[in-house]
Amino acid sequence: MVYHSSFVDEEGVSKACGCPLLPLKSHIKGPAPVSEQDTTDIVDEAITFFRANVFFKNFDIKSSSDKLLIYLTLYINIALKRLEGCRTLAEGTKAIINLGLETVPVPGESGFPFPGLFTAAQSKKEAELFRNYLRQIREETSGRLLSVAYRHNGTPNKWWLAFAKRKFMNMILP
Repeated sequence: MVYHSSFVDEEGVSKACGCPLLPLKSHIKGPAPVSEQDTTDIVDEAITFFRANVFFKNFDIKSSSDKLLIYLTLYINIALKRLEGCRTLAEGTKAIINLGLETVPVPGESGFPFPGLFTAAQSKKEAELFRNYLRQIREETSGRLLSVAYRHNGTPNKWWLAFAKRKFMNMILP
């Protein structure tokens, strides 16, 4: 059984493209509201549930937060693929920074991985808000992923990098 997001109560949470802009425990500037450091956010959930959820070919969506969890699971899969050949934390950090510099497509643009998952932006302002939110959440996920994909001594954690070979929802990754 697939793990779902615990963020089902969306009162007071703004949305863009049908996706809730959930709070993050982040120091990175962006449109996401700031969450308290001692709470669990969507990035924590995505990293915690990744190794279980990556095995599923279908994902039953119970709330709109699950859509963000699906997106982050795919992003973690892409990031692990980039980290696969990196033998040190320094190499991995460089690979993740390069991944972060890539353009972030939004629904309705070519290159967005899940065309039917989110609604297309109604305006340019909404598209830019969602692009900035995705950029912020990707950067935050990348930073936290490095701390689990590499041990304290800078060597790769094989129990995480082994999951780079998995295909999430049978998607072929770049």
